[in-house]
Amino acid sequence: MSSPTSPQNPAPENSPYQNSVPPAEPDPRRWKALVFICIAQLMVVLDGTVVQIALPDAKVDLGISTANQQWVITAYALAFGGLLLFGGRIADLWGRRRALMVGLVGFAAASALGGAAVNEAMLFGARALQGAFGALLAPAALSLLTVMFTSPKERARAFGIFGAIAGGGAAIGLLLGGLLTQVFDWRWTMYINVVFAAIALFGAIVEIKEPARAHDHAPGLDILGVILGGTGLALVVYGFSRAAEEGWGDTGTIICLVAAVVLLVAFVAWQARSPHPLLPLRVVADRARGGAYLSVGLATIAMFGSFLFLTLYMQVVHHYSPLSAGVAFLPMVFGMLLGSTQIAARLITRVPPRFLIVPGALLASCGMLLLSQISAESTRYWTVVFPALLVLGMGMGTVFMTSINLATYGVEPRDAGVASAMVNTSQQVGGAIGTALLNTIAATAAASYVTGHLSSIHGPADMATVQAQAMVHGQSTGFYVAAAILASVAVVAGVLINVRWPIGEAHGPATEVALDGAAGM
Repeated sequence: MSSPTSPQNPAPENSPYQNSVPPAEPDPRRWKALVFICIAQLMVVLDGTVVQIALPDAKVDLGISTANQQWVITAYALAFGGLLLFGGRIADLWGRRRALMVGLVGFAAASALGGAAVNEAMLFGARALQGAFGALLAPAALSLLTVMFTSPKERARAFGIFGAIAGGGAAIGLLLGGLLTQVFDWRWTMYINVVFAAIALFGAIVEIKEPARAHDHAPGLDILGVILGGTGLALVVYGFSRAAEEGWGDTGTIICLVAAVVLLVAFVAWQARSPHPLLPLRVVADRARGGAYLSVGLATIAMFGSFLFLTLYMQVVHHYSPLSAGVAFLPMVFGMLLGSTQIAARLITRVPPRFLIVPGALLASCGMLLLSQISAESTRYWTVVFPALLVLGMGMGTVFMTSINLATYGVEPRDAGVASAMVNTSQQVGGAIGTALLNTIAATAAASYVTGHLSSIHGPADMATVQAQAMVHGQSTGFYVAAAILASVAVVAGVLINVRWPIGEAHGPATEVALDGAAGM
């Protein structure tokens, strides 16, 4: 019986897996290049959280009002989330190495500007510029990895390292932010990026060599797609960020989210007609790849909720210093490394991807359930938080590495940048939704707790105790919801990710990565 990709039955011309044959002579410098690609990715990911711990000091130093303080975070998220698809397409058209280098230079300049900020407007503008250049370099970095590592075993190891960075970078940002703020000054949460960017730029010049590209990529740029997609994604991020501050019933929140839906629907309709689409629908129409994007987004929703709750739990309820709070997240980073490099990377060429994502998501869900047992009376760090973060990290590392690998596996070379941008978009949108959704759930549960315990309050001391207990109760509720979201990742992966064979298996039927019912999508 012949294989579906045998000469008697060749793969369809438009099959998303027809380009997965590894080149005969891979770049001998690819492993050195991986180091610098990961540094660039780490810089972008950690910058979403590194300033969170530094924000109180920056607020006092620059006189930022409470009403405007969210823009230190939101300005970065808006530009980054709104321009990711554009950045991915530019990387496909310009060249990924060139896009990476331009992004690094721009990110470094914007970071220096933010570190030297003399007022809130200057800082907000610098953060927006960071996001814009991050939207260029992040998809360029991942797409370089996609085209440089095509051998299944090497790709598994490379994506294992990259997946750990992509998943654990936010936790590293909390640690680095606490260290720099406590030892030096909040401005160093900006200046440190100049160091990262300089190292990565040196590597891009000396070690990174982009594989030769076929000249079949679209010569035009979809300007209308840039406007519709970029504005729609920016409104999604802003709408959920606003919901976290103003509530779901806020008129501005509702208008933003409704407008985002309208623009994104129009964007999809236009992509089906555009001669040079910003996001070719073939990239997301594949069932398994779409499931991978959805898995990344849902997992990020849960993960960002855990960062928010644990940071508040340790610093507000139990008065950890910024540095101590950052160090407390290290078990999660270690777990991420184990999950991505020792579990997923070793098994991804041996078992179908859903057999990694489903148990990984369930393991992470168990970690969230354990975190729900936190207490206002004691930190329970070694008995609850430490093991929960370790288990959570192992599960999330497995999910992220496998999902990111699958999301970019077999994509046509001309679409590598935009496929990589979709991974980052899933993470960015997931982070915005997670922060707003889980924060709202926790706040509602905390308010209900206070209302139910008003009769036990007889003085300021009782009020402080009840407020702390209410915060922890709300956070525990949020952890339960996050656990349910991670369980839904397992369901999504089990239903949508229908790749029968290990990713990149070199022999037998796996060479075409057969899909159940792919043609029936």
